[in-house]
Amino acid sequence: MGSRTGARTAPVSAPAPGPVTGLRTELCADEREFGRLAEEWGVLYRRCGAATPFQSHAWLHSWWLSYGTPGRLRLVLVRDGGDLVAAAPLMLVRQPWPALVPLGGPISDFGDVLIEDGERADRAAAALTDGLAAAARTALIDFREVRPGGAVERVYASWRGPRRRLPDSLCLELPAVPMDDLIGRLATAKAQQRVRAKLRKLGTLGVERRAVRPDEVDAALRRLLELHRLQWRGRKVTAEHLQDRFADHLIRSVGPMVRAGDAVVTEFRLDGAVVAVDLTLLSERLAGGYLYGAHPRLRERKADVATILLHACAQHIGTGGGTGGRRVLSLLRGNEPYKHHWRPQPVVNQRLLLARRRTAPLMSAAVCDVAARNRGKKLLDRFADWRERGGGRP
Repeated sequence: MGSRTGARTAPVSAPAPGPVTGLRTELCADEREFGRLAEEWGVLYRRCGAATPFQSHAWLHSWWLSYGTPGRLRLVLVRDGGDLVAAAPLMLVRQPWPALVPLGGPISDFGDVLIEDGERADRAAAALTDGLAAAARTALIDFREVRPGGAVERVYASWRGPRRRLPDSLCLELPAVPMDDLIGRLATAKAQQRVRAKLRKLGTLGVERRAVRPDEVDAALRRLLELHRLQWRGRKVTAEHLQDRFADHLIRSVGPMVRAGDAVVTEFRLDGAVVAVDLTLLSERLAGGYLYGAHPRLRERKADVATILLHACAQHIGTGGGTGGRRVLSLLRGNEPYKHHWRPQPVVNQRLLLARRRTAPLMSAAVCDVAARNRGKKLLDRFADWRERGGGRP
């Protein structure tokens, strides 16, 4: 995509009452500098318990290379001596109004900042808040898809200007328990028996599962995308998943994430051929099934793909962080009917809007836009329901 350059890393002048003592806040708008932050960003990422895989350096930097606009990068960094203790990965957008928004865009299920846990957390959050206020200037700060408990909630709590919290996308989550316990959550004994029969069927068919090695990740992801395209042929699919830029991002980011323990790619073979590939993303607190591809041949052989994938994802729940394993098996965004079979907990992401006094009108415009879109969606849903009940028949 060519070379992108921008301003070098520079101090951010914080608004009154001044910067937090002992901490230094910087604004980085240089893509090359962003790339060089990988090591210290990784240290901070490990020290932020609320972080999701979508805040890892490999994911965000790769996303920027595929989707970023030259000159729009805005990284607010907070340092304590030589340590990076907080970071807000943002970019400037100008439509429909000037705003700072998280890197990662619609292909990322969660947006957030990074703030180191521990004794420096409060000071780091305060310094990051001041840095964000200074970096925003005449732009609104618009954090989309914040998972409840996200680190940016600390910023929201200490923000001194106008602010609003709105609901965003719905996610569905299961407890991080073994597959047998997930089966036990099903509503009836008959439903539990059906799932166990499906798992036995996989053994009868000879479906084999294995996590691919780091040096095999690129080829496995290409197979995943090929199978994903095949499984959705003739049906409505997320168009972005078919784009070259998405493939470039996925292949570029996931290899380093696998090596760091932030992702696992699993292949499923039947009669010696790869018939499915799953990508699960991992952080200290959660494991989330991000994307998969499955050959129609699996369904032709009466193999239940959803059960296969959940079983694979459940293998990674006991290996998180230093607190004894992950707490959540996330089905990520989306309210698809097949997910409800497992009786998940609905969890609504948040949209956090932060403004300064002079940008308060932008926040009001954003709130009105959300309300208008929600009203429009309700009308479309009612119309679809009317049509489904026969209202559209002549």
